Amino acid sequence: MRQLSPPQLKAYLEQQVIENSPLPLLLDVREPWEYQICHLDNAVLIPMGTLPNQLSTLDRQQEIVVICHHGVRSQQVGWFLERVGFKDIINLVGGVAAWAQEVDHNMPTY
Repeated sequence: MRQLSPPQLKAYLEQQVIENSPLPLLLDVREPWEYQICHLDNAVLIPMGTLPNQLSTLDRQQEIVVICHHGVRSQQVGWFLERVGFKDIINLVGGVAAWAQEVDHNMPTY
């Protein structure tokens, strides 16, 4: 599993757009109430506790960026995804809290 800081992820996503490359799935594993407060654009919400039952909805070949509040749950989910056969996982280090602090100063925090 790769680890990207918010500025690194922002640059990576921008580069994907410039190169017209497929964007990774932004997988937010927080709870719905957390997602309602703030989330990255185009992020898909699948709470950590429900993920095992929703694995069939994910493409095992697609690059996935796992996102949570501070980066702990997302790292655990990333390890889980790798154990069940997903190959291209990125953890957003520091989660949405770090994204708000380092990339999007207008993002609400909690």
